[in-house]
Amino acid sequence: MKKFIFLATTVLLSVLGHAQQTSFKFDFGSGKAAKGYTKITPESIYNTQAGYGFDAGSKLKSVTNGGTAVTNDYITALNPFSFSVKLPEGNYDVKVVLGDTKGTSATTVRAESRRLMLENVKTKNGETTERIFTVHVRDSLIRDSKGNVVNKMRLKKREGTNKHWDNVLTIEFNDSIPKVCALEIIQNKTATTLFLAGDSTVTDQGEDPWASWGQMFPVFLVPSKVAVANYAESGETLKAFENERRFEKIFSMAKPGDYLFIEFTHNDQKPGSNHLDAFTTYKETVKKWIAEARNKKMIPVLVTSTNRRKFDSEGHIENTLLDYPEALRQAAKEENVALIDLSVMSKTFYEAMGEKESIKAFVHYPANTYPNQTKALEDNTHFNTYGAYELANCVVSSIRKQNLPLAKYIRKDVKNYDPAKPNPADKFYWPQSGFASSVKPDGN
Repeated sequence: MKKFIFLATTVLLSVLGHAQQTSFKFDFGSGKAAKGYTKITPESIYNTQAGYGFDAGSKLKSVTNGGTAVTNDYITALNPFSFSVKLPEGNYDVKVVLGDTKGTSATTVRAESRRLMLENVKTKNGETTERIFTVHVRDSLIRDSKGNVVNKMRLKKREGTNKHWDNVLTIEFNDSIPKVCALEIIQNKTATTLFLAGDSTVTDQGEDPWASWGQMFPVFLVPSKVAVANYAESGETLKAFENERRFEKIFSMAKPGDYLFIEFTHNDQKPGSNHLDAFTTYKETVKKWIAEARNKKMIPVLVTSTNRRKFDSEGHIENTLLDYPEALRQAAKEENVALIDLSVMSKTFYEAMGEKESIKAFVHYPANTYPNQTKALEDNTHFNTYGAYELANCVVSSIRKQNLPLAKYIRKDVKNYDPAKPNPADKFYWPQSGFASSVKPDGN
């Protein structure tokens, strides 16, 4: 009986998914909506029937200034606010019109679980601007080539509150003066997808002060041409990733020419049922997924894991990752696969900052820095937003220096980066999202 109910439910979900709308045009503000656009006011709160709207409780303000139909009004707020749209899984181009015909603006845009899309977009007095980003939307159902639901991933309890599994695209507008005039969503079936498989140092961390390089990665890339699909999750190992059907989910969505980034070590090296030995079972399992990716005509990329922040008496990072990075290097060479050596680059980055200053890249905060945080946070594995951003810079710089085919997807205005000369932590800008937690992610 239970099996029948599951099948009936998944078939229904599959049918509904195919029937869902995949393009939208929203005109933000209380003035007259532009032709062909849906009017969005501060009272447009998300509900399942409409399938779009702002988060409940948002304190929004509409301003009408005059101008063209799209830019004559905008919606803003003193605090970060989110707008959600129900969409079937896939890649989408999102065009936002930002600015104020009678003032200035500054807007940072993130998607889903704090995935960085647009960074501190400023407009001068009386100016508006159009920006595009490409975002990956997914659910936990696994479908065959015809779109029929055939299985489902096993999500952890903590993932139940993540924005990236809730069957809607959530876009967060943030910064000192965010002003949104319009938003357009169009499905993109041609963009190359970069699928990320990994652990807590890669995943989209949903709450400050935690962050990972994977959620910073999209802001460095050319929109419309490429989408980052971050399937990494805290506490994951290669074995768990397979058993929870996360690889199966990725392969069900992948198309020829897409990429699969693989970065695991922190949890695989620990004793227990998911332990893999570096030069035997770990290496063999990595090669298995390289073969599976190639079978799907995907392009595999191996990434050595980020070092933990543990200094020796001479100011050098100790190797807590043991033989695993070397095993991955060997696998890359033996299988003729691109390797991004984040272990080496993270070591260089930490040592360049030094033992004392490097805590600025990690979750080290005194008690009461964040809401309900009664104890000091001292985590030497997980990064804050600055550390995550610098490590994303490392990944991008490695792609460029090796002249990998991926380099064509890096934005031309992204500056060259040297982990031996990191950007100053005190100059890093990250407006807080309003989502905060003192609970450490799974894994260490």
